Amino acid sequence: MLIHSASQLLTLKGGPQRGRALGTLGIIENGAVIIRDEKIVAVGTTDELRASFKDEPTLDASGCVIMPGFVDPHTHLIWAGDRANEFEMKMAGKPYLDILAAGGGIISTVRQTRTASIESLIAQTRPRLFRMFAHGTTTVEAKTGYGLQTATELRLLKALLALEDECPIDIAITFLGAHAIAPEYKDNPQGYTDLVCDTMLPTVQQWWQTHAPRLPLPFVDVFCEDRAFTLEQSRQILTQARALGFPLKIHADEFDNLGGASLAVELGAASADHLVKTSDADIAALAKSDTVAVSLPCTPFGLAEHEYTPAKKIIEAGGLLALATDCNPGTSWNESMQFAIALACRYMGLTPAQAIAAATINSAHAIRRSDLIGSIEEGKQADLLILNIPDYRHIGYRYGTNLVKQVVKRGHVYSVDVGYYRTA
Repeated sequence: MLIHSASQLLTLKGGPQRGRALGTLGIIENGAVIIRDEKIVAVGTTDELRASFKDEPTLDASGCVIMPGFVDPHTHLIWAGDRANEFEMKMAGKPYLDILAAGGGIISTVRQTRTASIESLIAQTRPRLFRMFAHGTTTVEAKTGYGLQTATELRLLKALLALEDECPIDIAITFLGAHAIAPEYKDNPQGYTDLVCDTMLPTVQQWWQTHAPRLPLPFVDVFCEDRAFTLEQSRQILTQARALGFPLKIHADEFDNLGGASLAVELGAASADHLVKTSDADIAALAKSDTVAVSLPCTPFGLAEHEYTPAKKIIEAGGLLALATDCNPGTSWNESMQFAIALACRYMGLTPAQAIAAATINSAHAIRRSDLIGSIEEGKQADLLILNIPDYRHIGYRYGTNLVKQVVKRGHVYSVDVGYYRTA
């Protein structure tokens, strides 16, 4: 198929973008792309590709922007129930960590998720995936973490594998048994840390090799934060995970600077995420590494807070910056990367071009898939968006509406219409 006549085609070619190079869009005016067998075969101007590929079926993108599909590299996609009551409490002024300490927050969702069947978990998660896809996310990272016991965590993994099989969106799975201290270990956090290391991680490794042997092991993540896991407990968990062959991620510096970002660099983690309270020393460590700094601007927005990831410092230091929604039931029930970009422009000082790169090629690198997705280049998977806008700068400038006209996923075209999608 030849998709042609785009007002702008954003290639994002050249790999992850570090530091001041962030925002290199590789724009082709009157752009076109050739897709065959789920892959991108050629990229260029409409005149060039029409001359070289004369007999291709065509799709007219006149007046539209074509860009890579969004990659959302940090979500807590699968859970049961909601926490609308806690939103009201937060808006009345109660701090999130106080709600967590009183048995709310993550633990509230844990209680609801533990009692949900796998069928219920899939049924509740599926609409969230569809909304993400309709808003242009073609690959999403999804964490477990609302089980905090081995059996429920395995049920979450099984549900995510089932959802990937039935939905067009690709899912990069992360095991987050260390999302919080399980309620049974409230007074023994080290005991729960040992359980994660000695029981959960080996069990997940063996389970995965049986149930998903053709797939690489999932990421392992840990919430390194006050009232969650200390720096040393996080080191213990991630070191054990790495020894078992798992790739790594970390939640760090959302509320306190404990040194989690530097730990991520030390252990070769794919990403360090949140990064609101990150110190200059941690930023310098990230800048010298291949660990991606993943910012989640929807989370401070959802908490009605005013401090965001110091994106400009990360860029000036030469770091790799990505964006994600942090879709979760407590602080950021948002499925739209377009909205994350709008927030990043307003509250983190990114330009639309920088935010687009952070939400595509750099976010693909945060889940170690930038060789397959995140840009429009020959040989890559044909995941791209046709946006009903004439200029890329409408992304970020506009918010609260969906700019996606069509989603192309592995070469298949889906048309978006008022919140749902169908095969074109």
